[in-house]
Amino acid sequence: MSMTDLIQMLDAADAMPAVARLRARSYELLDLQDGAGVLDVGCGAGRAVGELTERGARAIGVDLSEEMIAVARERWPQADFRVGDACDLPLEDGTVAGYRADKVFHQLADATKALAEARRVLAPGGRAVLIGQDWDTLVIDSDDPALTRTIVHARADLLPDPRAARRYRNLLLDAGFEDVAVEVHTAVFTDVTMAPLLVRHAAAVRAAGAITAEQEAAWVTEQTERARSHRMFLALPIFVASGGLPGV
Repeated sequence: MSMTDLIQMLDAADAMPAVARLRARSYELLDLQDGAGVLDVGCGAGRAVGELTERGARAIGVDLSEEMIAVARERWPQADFRVGDACDLPLEDGTVAGYRADKVFHQLADATKALAEARRVLAPGGRAVLIGQDWDTLVIDSDDPALTRTIVHARADLLPDPRAARRYRNLLLDAGFEDVAVEVHTAVFTDVTMAPLLVRHAAAVRAAGAITAEQEAAWVTEQTERARSHRMFLALPIFVASGGLPGV
């Protein structure tokens, strides 16, 4: 998938009311004062950074992709975007009051190091919010549940840390955060919006040798037809964990 196609898919998902509500909930959990610094790690095309800026925060977006950062800067010229790694953040110690990472930790090889960086850049009393799905818990309706189960689990195993979301609470506790809480919000998709995601899942699993080309074709055909007729069912339980550092 090209960067343009990826951004279009992300934009379509971000525009959904349920997804917008989830972003708003993450801002509430950050509990920022007006003018406070907040870091959005893995900011992508910058929507959350733009929204936080509009809410009065001093928002900074960091992403590993130079292409994504270029798009973000074009879309939100009033905000601060930087190319950087979640495990080596381009910020000084104790410079922000909030840390947000949405759909990021499953892509990281070392979640513990990333949270150590979060703690480093947060000021005393700062808060962190982690958002993402557990890639082993995608719920997909299909005429072939056994093949679907194989695709879901095989695709999860291709990621650096596919089950990071179920570990959010313990990761935050181990990093020294207090009053850690976890919420679950389930996003449901029934049309073509997320059909490209399922197509990519099947292609990745076939390329890894977990299913045959014939199985891929049959499954993609079924899911595509379901999406076209608004009979697709994809449910993503999204885990939202939050916690704060001790004050001064």
